[in-house]
Amino acid sequence: MNTDNILSVSQLNKYIKMLMESDEVLNYVTLRGEISNFKYHSSGHMYFTLKDEASEIAAVMFRGAASKLNFTPKSGMQVTAYGRVSVYEVSGKYQLYVNVMVNDGAGSLYAEYMRLLEKLRAEGLFDEARKKPLPRFPQKIGIITSPTGAAIRDMINVTGRRYPSADLLICPATVQGAEAPAELCGALRLLDAVGECDVIIIGRGGGSAEDLWAFNNEELVRAIAAAHTPIISAVGHETDTTLCDFAADKRAPTPSAAAELAVPDRVSLMQSTDERADRLDRAMDRIIADLGARLDAREKQLALASPTAKLESMGNRLSRARELMDAAVDKLMDKRRMILGAAVGRLEATNPLGVIKRGYSVTETREGRIVSSVDGVNEGDGISVLVSDGYIDAVVSGKRPKANTRKER
Repeated sequence: MNTDNILSVSQLNKYIKMLMESDEVLNYVTLRGEISNFKYHSSGHMYFTLKDEASEIAAVMFRGAASKLNFTPKSGMQVTAYGRVSVYEVSGKYQLYVNVMVNDGAGSLYAEYMRLLEKLRAEGLFDEARKKPLPRFPQKIGIITSPTGAAIRDMINVTGRRYPSADLLICPATVQGAEAPAELCGALRLLDAVGECDVIIIGRGGGSAEDLWAFNNEELVRAIAAAHTPIISAVGHETDTTLCDFAADKRAPTPSAAAELAVPDRVSLMQSTDERADRLDRAMDRIIADLGARLDAREKQLALASPTAKLESMGNRLSRARELMDAAVDKLMDKRRMILGAAVGRLEATNPLGVIKRGYSVTETREGRIVSSVDGVNEGDGISVLVSDGYIDAVVSGKRPKANTRKER
């Protein structure tokens, strides 16, 4: 075997690239087609596919060329692209490198999408009034999607983590291709007719506009709008919007987000329950304290209004009155005693007996008449002289006025 002609993969790709770039036809290519699977990278580069009825080619438009566009490309748009065809050596894939692009209007898929959108909107299938609320605590969740895709694993993981008590009823269906609309409609009608599901999620992971086209099917959109069970539509990525999203009761940007919408978060529920229990305990404590205070007030009012309390109050008042009366009587008696003592003192001061005790005497006639003047007796009259311890009988031998005697002296 001659090994001189063996090439490495890099050498082959480099050679093919050289051949393509030396071809005048491939260096100046003008293509008309429909944009599909459009992606706008954070670097400013645009990656997409150009297709017609039979074929497609990968395309890229770098940031410098993309910045000169006067429109925003998106999947389903019909465009004319000017550029060159070459090989990306790393992957060995050939693609169209677009330098200039012109908007030729909507592509066939986009035109059909808009036609159905306006038709079904006019019929009221997308009205908010038709939307059903999602159950807060679903016990059984129906899922319609491919059994082998990443979407089903994501939804199972999310629901199991957030709300493990919910049961999942998975109804597998093809999610792209010609048979997908019929299978999706059949699965939806089956789950809705059984009536065991509290909510149904229908959807799939991301893909091109063609991959997601089954979810723009008119029959499927009408089946979603007519369902009795609340429906969550979760088709593609956040930027993808299908007609099923408009008809569903709730639209989720991704299948994982749909699972989050369908079930509550167990941890948040537990925290909320604990917080509410704390608030309830505090509220009960306040209510009990308030009722206790009101009960104490009622007991005091009842005690004041009871006959026993009234009798006790009256007895206290009577005792107080008696004390006041006794004090008043004592005070009055003391005052009377003082007055009496003063009167007695005055009487004793003027009592003849008191005067007699001090050495004075009282003279009386035999008849018991007090002799207060020398004119009251005559010489020879018998008299009695009262002293402190008895009477002295005597006879008047003479008399003389006291004042005159003093004047004569």
